[in-house]
Amino acid sequence: MVVAVLLPRLELLAALGDRSALIAEPVALAPEAGRRAVVGETSPAAEGFGVMAGMAVGESLSRCPELRLLPPDPEAARARWSGILDALEGMGAAPESDRPGQAFFTAEGMQGLHGGRLEGVLAATRRALPRGIKLGAGPSRFCARAAAGRARPRTGGAVVVRPEEAGGFLASLPVTLLRTRPELASLPDILERLGLRTLGQLAALPASALSERFGHPGLLALDLAQGRDTPLEPRRPPEPVAERLDLPEAVSGPQLERALELLVGRLLARSERRGRTLRSVALSARFVEGGTWRLAVTLRQASAEAERIRLVLGPRLAELPAPAESIGIEVEAFGPPAHDQGALVEEQGAVSSVRQRRIGEAIRQARQAAGEAAALRVLEVDPDSRVPERRAMLAPFEEGG
Repeated sequence: MVVAVLLPRLELLAALGDRSALIAEPVALAPEAGRRAVVGETSPAAEGFGVMAGMAVGESLSRCPELRLLPPDPEAARARWSGILDALEGMGAAPESDRPGQAFFTAEGMQGLHGGRLEGVLAATRRALPRGIKLGAGPSRFCARAAAGRARPRTGGAVVVRPEEAGGFLASLPVTLLRTRPELASLPDILERLGLRTLGQLAALPASALSERFGHPGLLALDLAQGRDTPLEPRRPPEPVAERLDLPEAVSGPQLERALELLVGRLLARSERRGRTLRSVALSARFVEGGTWRLAVTLRQASAEAERIRLVLGPRLAELPAPAESIGIEVEAFGPPAHDQGALVEEQGAVSSVRQRRIGEAIRQARQAAGEAAALRVLEVDPDSRVPERRAMLAPFEEGG
């Protein structure tokens, strides 16, 4: 059985901070900088006016003129959720979590630690986690997520769906539940236009028809509606390696770049790095007027060179939407040890082969982003022809050069 752990309105509660009493008033998260002008998570009072997450700001304010918009605080939300995941791991679970506020773990390996039954695992989970958590259990991740959505945190109960009950439980649920999977976010709208309202109606369709119409997303939606899902992928134990620097007022341009240079140097000098390269780093900032900003950046090639890391992160500083009182950098994923050493004497053709490999890698990335026609070359066919169209043609550029 898979256990789902949900914490509703995590990002809104993190943005409220010490002002948790405001949750009783109509409040919502303001749009994130650089993204669509839609509100984020909303309070129950705002939902009473018809304001929902993802609604345009203008429409939200027209429905509720008293709506208060709060700047999002992704750093606080991430820290709060990391504490919950640590508590789950402390009780013996191996949670999978692809976003704050939602986690899954299997209960079979933990039943021996908590009374030998699923109920004991759920009771231990409620004791280890703060109030407001919603729990659900089912034979798959999707089924457990649907069960947790129907749980009532005030009563402390959990909704359990046995394997033999999964089909009947999912059949009456709306297809909009498929939006809980990011890769299926746009599919429910199409299904509703086709007259499919419930997961039971979707589960009754033949796999060949869904495959022909929607491809892999259609087959995945069919598996979810029939109670099947992909295996869990527990998160790796975190290794918090981070640096933060307080900034004076009105810092911008070269001063920000200098601050980034100091942060990168401090990060690479940390003993916890143990000579490893950096694969993914996160750049964060805390604003003067409140709220935070966070951006994860994955390096194309894992590196421990300060200059290369600064070249990758430097342009991201221009995306800061407001003056920052502090900026930080944190390692999200390490790469292999930095033990590569160049040859003392370059062999014949070694430089050319390295250049060929780099060109091939660039072509593969371009084709992955823009399709097979992203890299072409001009091939001469009949250069002496009097018709210009016959003199040359476009042909695929070979990755080997």
